[in-house]
Amino acid sequence: MPEGHSVHRIARQFAVNFVGTAPEVTSPQGRFAQGAAQLSGREMLDARAVGKQMFLEFAGERWLRVHLGIYGAWDFAGDVRVDPSIQIHGQAPGRTKLGQTGEYSRPESARPLDRDGEDSVASIGAPRRTRVRMAESDRETAAPAAFPPEPVGQVRVRLLNELVCADLRGPSACEVLTPGEVDAVIQRLGPDPANVNTPAERDRFVERALRKRTPIGLVLMDQSVIAGIGNVYRAEMLFRAELNPHTPANTIDRSVLEALWDDWAHLLEIGITVGQMMTIDGLSGEEYQRALVDRDERHSVYKLEGTPCKRCGTNIVLEEFGARKLYWCPGCQT
Repeated sequence: MPEGHSVHRIARQFAVNFVGTAPEVTSPQGRFAQGAAQLSGREMLDARAVGKQMFLEFAGERWLRVHLGIYGAWDFAGDVRVDPSIQIHGQAPGRTKLGQTGEYSRPESARPLDRDGEDSVASIGAPRRTRVRMAESDRETAAPAAFPPEPVGQVRVRLLNELVCADLRGPSACEVLTPGEVDAVIQRLGPDPANVNTPAERDRFVERALRKRTPIGLVLMDQSVIAGIGNVYRAEMLFRAELNPHTPANTIDRSVLEALWDDWAHLLEIGITVGQMMTIDGLSGEEYQRALVDRDERHSVYKLEGTPCKRCGTNIVLEEFGARKLYWCPGCQT
């Protein structure tokens, strides 16, 4: 399932490609025909993400709420402009995407190149005819021969303006809401540091967590406590904090919970920019290059069960935890 960083990246793409235009909205699949009719031809006013949910505001007090769930994805095609705060890089099939931030800066000769042989950072923000899929990971492929392209597969909703087409497939939620209904959804969600990272929002997370007797490994996945964290970030954050996932949240010191919030804000910012869940700090040079293309090199515990912990040498454990897989080190997460 796409975690919070992916949804924020998608929202930023809508902001730069659709906000300020009045797209035609259709439902090639037919399942969203009535909702599409309510939105089509209305100016898009805003695009925002809260945790794993995205909200697109249209004129006339109409909002489109989308939750990608496990299978959902957006495809952008046409003269796609990339928001300057994120990177989307072309890669051969089967390879994870590349990217970099100022924190991981390196010489031009060491930077990954996009499919046109250009420095991807230098070319970012320039519109070009392409197709970009955005979900749990991003993939850039050759542009379709015609624009707009014919719908492929079960397209729930299509947004089309003069330059860009965005197709949604497989979401768990896709609905038109009123402003009041949007507020009600957002009020049920926990704070999201990518939107507001203030002491007050951190306190809101801490207070909600301290009211929970359930293990912290479950609390971090509870979207009503803190928005956006999924299985990967949950495992990696607990490892970074040296916290046992089974520790009841209400027994954890307040300062430790505050540090969890700060770490989530730090990792989320990197994830939004790079498009990868980079959860090991201090990588540079060849180490960072390997981490960009090899999942095991950018994580400490996730999907590393049975291998020695990179910090203490104890074998990483995999267990079923709240109907999800949990990866952790029993040696140093005590």
